Amino acid sequence: MAMNTEQQITLSQMLIARERRAQKQQELLKKYHASLICFTMNIAGPVKNNPLIRQGFSLGNRYLKQKLSAQKIKCIHQEIIDKVTGNEAYYVTDTDPKVLKKLTVEIEDASPIGRLFDLDVLSSEGLKTERTDLGLAPRICLICNRPAKECARSRTHTVEQLQSTIRQILTRAINESDSKDAASYALRAILHEACTTPKPGLVDRLDNGSHKDMDIFTFMDSASVLWPYFGSCARLGRQTASLSATETFFAIRKEGRKAEEDMVGATGGVNTHKGAIFTMGILCAALGRLDRKSWKKPEIILQECAEMTKGLTAHDFAGLTIKNARTAGQKLYLKYHITGVRGQMEEGLPAVRYTGLPALKAGVARGLSLNEAGCGALLALMTAATDTNLIARSNLRTWQETISRLKILLAENPYPDAETLQQLNQEFIQKNLSPGGSADLLAVCYLLYFLEQDPLLS
Repeated sequence: MAMNTEQQITLSQMLIARERRAQKQQELLKKYHASLICFTMNIAGPVKNNPLIRQGFSLGNRYLKQKLSAQKIKCIHQEIIDKVTGNEAYYVTDTDPKVLKKLTVEIEDASPIGRLFDLDVLSSEGLKTERTDLGLAPRICLICNRPAKECARSRTHTVEQLQSTIRQILTRAINESDSKDAASYALRAILHEACTTPKPGLVDRLDNGSHKDMDIFTFMDSASVLWPYFGSCARLGRQTASLSATETFFAIRKEGRKAEEDMVGATGGVNTHKGAIFTMGILCAALGRLDRKSWKKPEIILQECAEMTKGLTAHDFAGLTIKNARTAGQKLYLKYHITGVRGQMEEGLPAVRYTGLPALKAGVARGLSLNEAGCGALLALMTAATDTNLIARSNLRTWQETISRLKILLAENPYPDAETLQQLNQEFIQKNLSPGGSADLLAVCYLLYFLEQDPLLS
């Protein structure tokens, strides 16, 4: 993104903006009689705002809010202003200005992008707290690591050099932050799915369901090695965002195979998260392809997943015959034309969008815990998607009978109590049933729910 293609401002505009900002500070200090943090960006050249700069500014606000929250510092007033002359944020709080300055300096010095942040701290009397008040050295130049003020006075570096460096710093920081965050959301989602209890036929915190080769700790071992994979998928999504969506999908497939090797290495050969590697890898790549402002919109994310996997079933099952079919999914496709999770993904996970996620949100809205709502969402997902795991561990008729019973149960109560769920669990164990595919979709529901609920994405 070339900064010089955006709207340029004049020196007069900058001086007016500076005067207005000083006036705004005085108004807030007079109104609240408390300390004030004023956050702006150090951007060289006549372009002070564009989409890339705005994203960097949003990242800085997240860092600041996280710092304040970690120190249990509450704000009396928060305000963000977006103008062509630059972005501004104001945080008013009853906190000692030296404490605030220490926190803001930590943000400014923690990473390269911090050097683009200008976090001024004013006392309730309007006095600015400087780095020197804390016995700290002045800020250094973006390019040569000399004192920034010296380079600015002598104009050591050209505007073009500074713009190029700023663009690189912003792009790298935003991409890394988004990849890290996408991976964290995904990991959190699969951990919540594993711990949702009770889940009929599945491993949870109480028992192993219909599985003899794994328990809740096996899932923890598996999840612990998948975080880098989720980050890689998001990173590849961002790197290939200018290409077709299907090219992004095939770019992450190699990462998926490596993740499966990591999984079985961590579990001693047990397949705990193969389905989640597929679904969550695609979700993370979709997040990477999308601007962060779209992360709170499930319909946009799921549509991106559909675009990424368009034609996947036909591609993967091309040339499949009874003789060369090996997996349960391949055999079910040949016998009943059941497309499984591939078909779901090609359609944008309709079971998640129209059934599972609404059930999860509705359960929470009526006062249930996330765990209780998750149990109800899991059962709803089982009735909305063809779970090839259930069919493979029994047969088509048993699956149909099971789903019919679940529909009747959910019509009476969409969120059965723990006793009812435990009874279902025992029945599933006796029949060796395990709705693993539905569990993977539940994890997707959790991911989308966490994204929607996160205030830092607002």
